This record gives sequence, structure tokens and C-alpha cells, in this order.
Amino acid sequence: MMNKIETQRLILRQWQPDDFAVFAQMNADPEVMRYFPRLLTPKLSDIIANKCQQLIEDNGWGFWAVSLKSNAKKSNAFIGMVGLNEAHADMPFAPSVEIGWRLHKDYWGQGYATEAARASLKFAFETLALDEVVAFTAVINKHSQLIMQRIGMTDTQENFYHPMLEPSHRLAEHVLYKITWQRWQAIFNQ
Repeated sequence: MMNKIETQRLILRQWQPDDFAVFAQMNADPEVMRYFPRLLTPKLSDIIANKCQQLIEDNGWGFWAVSLKSNAKKSNAFIGMVGLNEAHADMPFAPSVEIGWRLHKDYWGQGYATEAARASLKFAFETLALDEVVAFTAVINKHSQLIMQRIGMTDTQENFYHPMLEPSHRLAEHVLYKITWQRWQAIFNQ
């Protein structure tokens, strides 16, 4: 069963066919993909979107498509993806559930990633009953680290080298943030 999440300004929902082209545009944008190893072809972008769609179909959660409530009636309301995913088995902190986001650059700096990420954490703790959620990014990606801090996550100080990148790659060293259910409860459910 698909879980749709609504916040004050956003809808986190299942992917729709109209989302794929905008997602491909985002994944081909050097600014959006600055902290990823490479730009994605439309074909690879579609594969990822299909996988996100299938995981939501199978599990009821995942990296949801995000749209603005004010644009909900428009056919191209997709602004990016935010949500939860099981961390890849090669990661040093696996098994775990990660939180992540990728928004179209037209929607940066407006608090949308933070708003959607908080809603995703609420789902992780209240619906999935997880004990903790992790997040990771390249050490140089200060913007994502700020979002991690805004949603109550703390830096574990356990940096690691991403297993899919050469250690010499500029993005190889990653920070690992986490938030426990107890910390989330203390911050957001006082």
C-alpha cells in the first residue's frame, strides 16, 4: 500500500509518468549533481525513477516524488524526491535506513527539503517504528549537512570512504549523520 504524506506545503507521493522528464533534467544538471560522481543519462535517470516507484509500490515507502500543494492540479508539479531507502549493503553502517533528498534547483533555499525530510523522519519513526535513521554525503557537501542538522541529525564523526568511489576521488570521503527515535521524540514531540 502506497503511503502519501502531506506537509504544510508539500505532497510526498508515488511517482507519476510526468515526473520522469523533470527528474532526468535534474540528473543532467551539473549544479544539481555537483556532489554526485557523474551526470545521469535520461535512460539511467528513468531506471532510478522506476526503481523508486517500484520500491514504493512494494513497501509503501521509499524516495517519494515531491510536489507543491499549490501546484497539485498542474500536470508537472514534480519538484524532486525526498524519502527513505535501505542503505546499500556495501556501506559500513548497513543494514540501516537512510534519508535523502534531491530537489530541482528552482526550489532550493525555500525550506522544502527540510520540510519533506522532517515528514519522512516522522514516517520512519511513527509508521515504520525504526530505532534510528542515517544520512550521508560527501564531506564537501555542506548544504546537505545543514539540512541534516536542521532535521535534528548529529554528525557521528565516523567519516568513511564511499565503497563505490576510488579513495582519491574528490567525493570519496563521506560524513555519516544519524538521528535516533529518542532524539527525534525529544526535539519534535515535546
